[in-house]
Amino acid sequence: MISYLKGAIASIQKPSAGRVILTIEVNQIGYDIQVAPRLMQDLPAMGDLVQVFTHMQVKEDQTVLYGFASTAERDLFRQLISVSGVGPQLALALLDALGLQDLVQAIVTSNTRMLSRTPGVGTKTAERIALELKTKLAEWRMQSGRTTLPDSAPATNVQEDVEMTLLALGYTNGEIMQALRAVGQETALAKNADAEEWIRKAIAWLSR
Repeated sequence: MISYLKGAIASIQKPSAGRVILTIEVNQIGYDIQVAPRLMQDLPAMGDLVQVFTHMQVKEDQTVLYGFASTAERDLFRQLISVSGVGPQLALALLDALGLQDLVQAIVTSNTRMLSRTPGVGTKTAERIALELKTKLAEWRMQSGRTTLPDSAPATNVQEDVEMTLLALGYTNGEIMQALRAVGQETALAKNADAEEWIRKAIAWLSR
């Protein structure tokens, strides 16, 4: 399994609508990686070094590398393609249309309307994604060894959604605990405010 590739950008091709192939040269070998168009916004200039996290799919007739800007994106992609009816192209389309943060929030809050904004994602598929992946994220949260937060933390049901979202975005338990404590103490945010507001404030604090 190739975890990531770090090398010079050799070329960028767009063979069809919504498909972008990034070629990275590593030790004089060019690797073709399919990426979401959104990734192009953050790439350095041609010839510069870039690091792309990868997922390799092996089929009978071909091997495909999919590339992502972070391990959190790659992990979510892998979760998405585990859902019945969601293939790699649809998973990339979801990441491209919504971005990592909004996609995770939509899953955790069961916002099927937001998920359905992605072309190819119908209501039933959106419901299946939200149901299956929220369950998996909840199990992940339970296994992560969370520490009880002080009184300034959000209400329990809100806290669960916030923690699941931040964990899926790649933040550590320690970072999440510090952020929620700080947000609860430093703002007038109510304990029962909706999860999206707590998430937004926590990410803003973590991004300082």
